[in-house]
Amino acid sequence: MNKNTRLLVTLSGVAVAMVGAAYAAVPLYNLFCQITGYGGTTQVATAEAGSVLERTVEVRFDSSMERGLPWTFEPVQTSMTVNVGETSLAFYRATNNSDQPVTGMATYNVTPFKAAPYFSKLECFCFTEQTLQPGESIEMPVLFFVDPLIDEERRMDDVRTITLSYTFFEQDADGAGATGRREAAP
Repeated sequence: MNKNTRLLVTLSGVAVAMVGAAYAAVPLYNLFCQITGYGGTTQVATAEAGSVLERTVEVRFDSSMERGLPWTFEPVQTSMTVNVGETSLAFYRATNNSDQPVTGMATYNVTPFKAAPYFSKLECFCFTEQTLQPGESIEMPVLFFVDPLIDEERRMDDVRTITLSYTFFEQDADGAGATGRREAAP
């Protein structure tokens, strides 16, 4: 193989690798966030914590929406104090203020970010798309707990308040957001 052919093969390989990395970047980043809690990504639990501690944490609830989404979206309660390890239930309310059915999908995060790996959801409206008919209003549950392992981490001793935030985005029929981007699912 001559020098020019070797260079062409090498550059072609680099180009293919870069395209492959671009396609894999978003799913790999989402997986990384789910595993580590990076960026406030909460954990999805399959079972309750198993033990309840005396330590309490105030959980605050926050909501926002994509500009142009014709909904009202808000937490039913603004905060609650829970024992670490205690399974708790909170609700958010959404109302479709338009005269057409609208489908939305919620993204979420937790602050402080360092608490995210310890905030676990058993059930959440954010796991699936929500379609509201014209004028329809629904209360959507979030079943969660703060993992008792938080008590074993000295760097978590200062965490007394955790804020759970949701942002709703309108979804097109193909599952892409109104801006054409596909929202990540947990």
